[in-house]
Amino acid sequence: MDYFLTEEQIMIKDLARQVAEERILPVRAKLDEEETFPWELMKDLAQADLFGICIPEEYGGLGGGCFEYCLAIEELARVCIGVTTTYAASGLGAYPILLFGSEEQKQKYLPEIASGKRLGAFAITEANAGSDAGSILTTAAPDGDHYVLNGTKQWITNGGEAEIYTVIAITDRKKGARGASAFIVEKGDPGFSFGKKEKKMGIRSSATREVIFDECRIPKERLIRREGMGFVIAMKVFDISRPGIGALAVGLAQGALDLAVTYAKERVQFGKPIISFQAIQHMLADMATNIEAARALVYAAAKFVDSKPKDASKESAMAKMFSSDMAMKVTTDAVQILGGYGYMRDYPAEKMMRDAKILQIYEGTNQIQRNIIGQALNREYKVRRK
Repeated sequence: MDYFLTEEQIMIKDLARQVAEERILPVRAKLDEEETFPWELMKDLAQADLFGICIPEEYGGLGGGCFEYCLAIEELARVCIGVTTTYAASGLGAYPILLFGSEEQKQKYLPEIASGKRLGAFAITEANAGSDAGSILTTAAPDGDHYVLNGTKQWITNGGEAEIYTVIAITDRKKGARGASAFIVEKGDPGFSFGKKEKKMGIRSSATREVIFDECRIPKERLIRREGMGFVIAMKVFDISRPGIGALAVGLAQGALDLAVTYAKERVQFGKPIISFQAIQHMLADMATNIEAARALVYAAAKFVDSKPKDASKESAMAKMFSSDMAMKVTTDAVQILGGYGYMRDYPAEKMMRDAKILQIYEGTNQIQRNIIGQALNREYKVRRK
């Protein structure tokens, strides 16, 4: 479908596709097999100015929004969402600074993230605080001109590789969720270290680690906005970032469909290509239709976010939930269409299916997304009483 993109948006889309096909495609299987962090590819993305898409021009970016970012993410994800998750997570780490940071914080950190010189990361999840983010235990206590952080964050994308981390920690336990605050922590800060690199089902080229704070001292000017704003910041960040998860899903599913159609046209059984059989045609038709529906929803949600509404939680949750459920189904069907070949590592279908699962889990499980949507509907609809 034609979404009437501007010349600049088409340029971003074409550039991302070129990097994906020329640089990522030749090494995606090797990166997955060896679980290698894609530093060289991050340099390629930096050279193409793709890290600065959603960062304002005054901080070295291109001045685009969520929609332009989703266009780039989708094209990269058609080839590998492991590499694309690494790229997108840097933007996730930048969003709290972009949305709520002081001018000094923006001037210091955003140009380095926009140029790709330093990767970002966002740290909120803990061993006992996943969906229940209000149960985080990591603390930040004031000490003179510093804050001292103690605790451990788990399953942090880009952990150990990124150099700029936005971290949610408790500054006042008695206030519950309102006692959380957001901080900027830099790799190399005293008391800041990393756990082992996790072994994952999918997105194996993406680094996932614990980040550990043991009497980690950071200057007070690294507090974002003010104490008590941590969960407000986190929720607003997710409103902007969740359409990006939808874009990852759309790109991944499109890549799986491309593979399945190509294979179905080449695979001959009973004397003709299997795409001529109605059973295969119907599977492909459902895959294509659901991808297009998800793409329309993601694009609409991203444009809605860019319109700066007071609350985009429901729309962002819908885009993330529908698209990631769709990607899981489409990649599973792609494996089925390829049959035995789909199950083998010689073809990328099995990797796509493994990779797809994480989209239903990270940045809020799809069960949580349904909660968000349901709660929004409960607020929006007024009960009519006779």
